[in-house]
Amino acid sequence: EVKHLNKSFDGKQVLYDISATFRHGAVNQIIGKSGSGKTVLMKSIIGLFKAESGEVLYDGRNLLDMSKREIKLLRREVGMLFQGSALFDSMSVVENVMYPLQMFSDMSKIDLEKRAKFCLERVNLQTHAYHLMPGEISGGMQKRVAIARAISLNPKYLFCDEPNSGLDPKTAIVIDNLIQEITEEYNITTVINTHDMNSVMEIGQKIVFLKNGLLEWEGTNK
Repeated sequence: EVKHLNKSFDGKQVLYDISATFRHGAVNQIIGKSGSGKTVLMKSIIGLFKAESGEVLYDGRNLLDMSKREIKLLRREVGMLFQGSALFDSMSVVENVMYPLQMFSDMSKIDLEKRAKFCLERVNLQTHAYHLMPGEISGGMQKRVAIARAISLNPKYLFCDEPNSGLDPKTAIVIDNLIQEITEEYNITTVINTHDMNSVMEIGQKIVFLKNGLLEWEGTNK
């Protein structure tokens, strides 16, 4: 949940008094044209930007009041799917998925690889691709790897920035369905930035519409 969130850069306000609630165990979508403030809102929610005022509440815990230690603990509960997938070019597919596990868990190497392969299997990536490099697989496969990495720590919250960016319409539908399946299967609070109206109509269970940094409307796709 966000309450009365305000954010500006160099004196120019980008978000104006945003208050919105994101449904637990559902696909929530932030929509709006380029420049509407949706990426700034998402980055403010996950702490990449710090809002000047307001609250960002994770089950009642205000991100803006957290200590560094508390923020680090919260990071273990959050998965992030970046626009363009943001995989490490120098790591294989399975190593990319293992990375957050190495950062935030005490698993043995055997268990790390086992968990990474389980996540890759869950996103229906063929086993022959596990030890390939990101540059050797298609854009759709890269998205699957990025989703596998995002869910590797079994997060309570999943944030996706334009997950269909750069994909053909058929692959975009497959990725949408995968995100919806994972959201429901693991009871995750998923928040997606998108301007893909097909995605909104197909999987958007709660929608927040921004225009020029203002919350214009929120509701469902029904």
